[in-house]
Amino acid sequence: MFGFLQGFSYGLFLSCLPWFLIGMIDPRMAVPAVPPTRWRAILRYVFGLPFLAFALWLTSLWGGFSPSFNGWVLGLLAIAIEVPVERRWRGWLARRKNQSDQARIEAEARAKQAERERAEREAGTAELDPERPPVDADNVVRALCAAKKRLLEVQRADLAGQADRLYTRYTRVLDTLAAKFDARELTHGRSRAMVGEVCMAAADNLGAMHSLAAGVLGIDTAYVRRRLKQTKHTSHADEREALNQRLALVTDTERRLGDLTARNEAAMTTLDNAAVVMARVQTDRPQAALDADQALNDLQRFLAQAERYGHKS
Repeated sequence: MFGFLQGFSYGLFLSCLPWFLIGMIDPRMAVPAVPPTRWRAILRYVFGLPFLAFALWLTSLWGGFSPSFNGWVLGLLAIAIEVPVERRWRGWLARRKNQSDQARIEAEARAKQAERERAEREAGTAELDPERPPVDADNVVRALCAAKKRLLEVQRADLAGQADRLYTRYTRVLDTLAAKFDARELTHGRSRAMVGEVCMAAADNLGAMHSLAAGVLGIDTAYVRRRLKQTKHTSHADEREALNQRLALVTDTERRLGDLTARNEAAMTTLDNAAVVMARVQTDRPQAALDADQALNDLQRFLAQAERYGHKS
């Protein structure tokens, strides 16, 4: 064993010089650390590894054995084996650290986004981003996002705004429900299911709005009205009839859109009413044994008796 260590120390010491020269020419080949620099090669092959070889040689001297050939060979090959192994180990550590940092950054970003969305919901200014739904989005919120995206695609931002208003009211009702009832209670589950059904019906209405708006998307009403004015005093009866029919299609579609809009407004009113009613529900038992009026009357009677007792004494 000591002969092997002596041979290994000799081989390791002799191999430091060629690896030092390689590090001076191209540090990337001899230095596994990042970044590979010549200063690292100097520290590694002039001070670090020679000191290790010297320490191994000193600790093996007292054995009194001659250096072994196998130790020589392994010492000469030690750096050639260690450099790629260390490079891969350092690369694995770097990838693991990057993955951990990336996961931490993503978690912080999701937490900040959730906090921002919660603040916007409380302020009543929350807006849905169809491309990036909220981090805690359920089936109802995702349906509202999809409906808003389709309405924006047919250039009906005025109708798409209803999705934001429905989302704000939906989350407000859920927050109130969570504050008043335990999630394990039957009342909580039934109320949440009914609120979800109302919002899903409103999302279906938004989908119907998209279908209606897409049907008349290619009709230029400004052109139709302008053309009707131009042909008002001409004999182009067939053209005027066609233009009037086209305008009637747009008018009927807008009427149907208005009906669907009114349905959604009624749904939002129902959600507002639900939030108010749930906020009035008293689910906590009062901490006081008596109500305020009775407690006040008892205190006044006690003070009156205390004054009489003071006069008697």
